[in-house]
Amino acid sequence: MTAETMIGISLPDVDVWSERVVVALGQNPGLFTGPGTNTYLVGTGNRRILLDTGDGCPEYLPVLAGALERMGCEIQEIVLTHGHPDHQGGVASVMERFGPLRVSKLPWDDYDAPYPFEPVPISDGAVIRAEGATLRAVHTPGHAEDHLCYVLEEEGSIFSGDNVLGVGTTVIPAQGGSLLDYMKSLERLLDEAPTAIYPAHGPRIADGKAKIREYIDHRNRREEQIIEAMGAGLDRIPEIVKRIYAAYPESLHAAAAQSVGSHLLKLEGEQRARRSGDEVLTARWRLA
Repeated sequence: MTAETMIGISLPDVDVWSERVVVALGQNPGLFTGPGTNTYLVGTGNRRILLDTGDGCPEYLPVLAGALERMGCEIQEIVLTHGHPDHQGGVASVMERFGPLRVSKLPWDDYDAPYPFEPVPISDGAVIRAEGATLRAVHTPGHAEDHLCYVLEEEGSIFSGDNVLGVGTTVIPAQGGSLLDYMKSLERLLDEAPTAIYPAHGPRIADGKAKIREYIDHRNRREEQIIEAMGAGLDRIPEIVKRIYAAYPESLHAAAAQSVGSHLLKLEGEQRARRSGDEVLTARWRLA
């Protein structure tokens, strides 16, 4: 049986997901973005927050313009979940089309420096308001150091960015990723007891609490599988990937290797695993 992934999933270019939330698809489909980055118009008035901007694909601008026209509104400001290119890459083109806009995010120089705009720094607990919408930032590192989720206070829902996806699981990248931080972030999101979740990729999640518990359980099961594989004598990441990701398309095995590496780094930090070699992906690993 093939494991659940976003391969082949499609979503409308523009859709209304609640009284306060309209999604405009970023037009950047791919192996890891699924149908594309979900960008959101948040609020109920004639000036709404644009949450994330896609990667700058030219086809996105008419989709965004159509969403604005459909809702009879304009952009009040831009708010970003994090600095990966498929989230902040579209900021410049949005401002070229719709004029100068305030851009807010948690700073991360490694990813922010190449972009021709200076974001307004925000951090955990920051509140951004538009008519009918109050967004409260929650710092949730793990997928990225600067990752913020946003609670939509009026609904008790959460914009989860890349920390929780509509389908499949989140990649913990080598640069800026930390599974230990990510697990703490999932627990923090669970404490928020969200109703719905609006992810950066894939469809709306109706039961936020159940999905977060599913994510936590999945990571715990994956760690058990990795420990079992190492106990069976497998000591290199590619071997472990072939064993525990056998149900996944091979096109996803490179991302799976990063995920296994993040688990092994977590085990190493907990003094439960050791490695021979400096490079995570090429080292030999054994249980401590």
